Amino acid sequence: MERPANYRPLSPISFLERSAWVFRDKQAVVYEDFELTYSEFAARIYRLADALRGVGVGRGDCVAYLCPNTPPMLEAHYGVPLAGAMLCAINIRLAPREIEYIINHCGAKAVFVDSEFAHLIEPIRPRLKGVKTYVNLLDPAAATGRPLPDAPAYEEFLKRGSPDVIENPLEDENDPIAVNYTSGTTGNPKGVLYTHRGAYLNCLGGALEAGLSKASRYLWTVPMFHCNGWCFTWGVTAVGGTHLCLRKVDPEKIFHLIEAERVTMFCGAPTVLISLYSHPHAREVKIDWPIRVFTGGAPPSPTVIREMEKLNIEVVHIYGLTETYGPHTICEWQDPFDAQGEEHRFRMKARQGVANITAHEQRVVDEQMNDVTPDASQMGEVVMRGNNVMKGYYQDPEATAKAFRGGWFHSGDIGVLHADGYIELRDRSKDIIISGGENISSIEVENTLYRHPDVLEAAVIAVPDAKWGEVPKAFIVPKPGRTPSEEEIIEFCRREMAHFKAPKQVEFGELPKTSTGKIKKFVLREKEWAGQEKRIH
Repeated sequence: MERPANYRPLSPISFLERSAWVFRDKQAVVYEDFELTYSEFAARIYRLADALRGVGVGRGDCVAYLCPNTPPMLEAHYGVPLAGAMLCAINIRLAPREIEYIINHCGAKAVFVDSEFAHLIEPIRPRLKGVKTYVNLLDPAAATGRPLPDAPAYEEFLKRGSPDVIENPLEDENDPIAVNYTSGTTGNPKGVLYTHRGAYLNCLGGALEAGLSKASRYLWTVPMFHCNGWCFTWGVTAVGGTHLCLRKVDPEKIFHLIEAERVTMFCGAPTVLISLYSHPHAREVKIDWPIRVFTGGAPPSPTVIREMEKLNIEVVHIYGLTETYGPHTICEWQDPFDAQGEEHRFRMKARQGVANITAHEQRVVDEQMNDVTPDASQMGEVVMRGNNVMKGYYQDPEATAKAFRGGWFHSGDIGVLHADGYIELRDRSKDIIISGGENISSIEVENTLYRHPDVLEAAVIAVPDAKWGEVPKAFIVPKPGRTPSEEEIIEFCRREMAHFKAPKQVEFGELPKTSTGKIKKFVLREKEWAGQEKRIH
């Protein structure tokens, strides 16, 4: 059918089409000794899309990737949608049974796995009934792990496809482009659906707020499996910038790349920034050009901002959730803020701020959905609506309806509203632990603890940690006559779930309870956070 002259479905795939034409000979991707121009980048993506079609992947299907920030993961963000399917980028830190649930729930027809993580797929492979195709991602820069048997290598798979231009088959811009799984507050993760339209608008919003241009050299420190790399997977391409891939967050490697590649921007949780400025190389590096970093997952402390500025790196605070395609707000900087002195400036930078250019609306409301008083004192829940709110939870209409009650997305985060319209978070309403930018459900950890044969009762809360901001701590009442050790409990959890979710500390003893038997977690928090900069409610 002929397209009308005044409409084309919004899709970030169109950015690849433009940059491959306009910037055809410009450097698009750099990874170790591997480089691609935009025309070469596009040709590989067309091959991928065509090869996926050749194994039966098409509209309505899903393709899963278990892969770090290497070129194949970036190529998947274009090749999978060009085949008509949606991408499921899986957290490489998850345990096999968590990965099994995600692959089966999203109905992945094909799975691409980096050889370093093939051992996570091998034991669950017999139970992945919907998967018809496996592909090994072999990274010459990290020859670790044993590839899956009876599966082609990625480069061989690409050769099955044609490098000829493939037109985006998208008909409805509200079709899903990706599904990203978040643990939320329950044991089983939820699949958050991103649409072509939402990804298009949010990656443009991020690019505008970050000041990206064709001169930008973006270092991939934030995982691409996190909200599709906060949508910068598409945003950098939109402006014809250069993607600098990075397999692992290593401060020494990051400093090397900053100097060698003249990085202009990267993203990451405050713990990433702490690892940088506390590294010995921070005292030697000479950065005489501006670098901007978006940080989120936890408010950056004044110390973090100050130390990064010493390196000539500007810290910009953003906030969002998987359900908002990553960054929803930005602490939009205004000239008058500079006149208040250094400490005031750092406090201002720690606020979550206002909705970004394409995000549109946000409020802080009470339980009756009334706006709180903008006095930086009255607390309420942060709610959002607009272009960068998810389509819904995949195959979970009940959870979707609950999240969208009242016509707004309910974040579950508690905050206040300042007189200037900027929001500031004060607490998490559902006991989510944010450790190094990773969300951890206390309920999920507790459910795991209850599977230990020696555990009678358990409660898990966030406790302060110098490196990660906060980490899980378990409070356990053992069964009568049982005496499990702290090491035993931690090792059990590490076997049952992703290591970063396992408690880092365990305390044994009675738990404080209400008259109805509910555990008083706030009592545990008050003790652990005494004297720390965390508000307890």
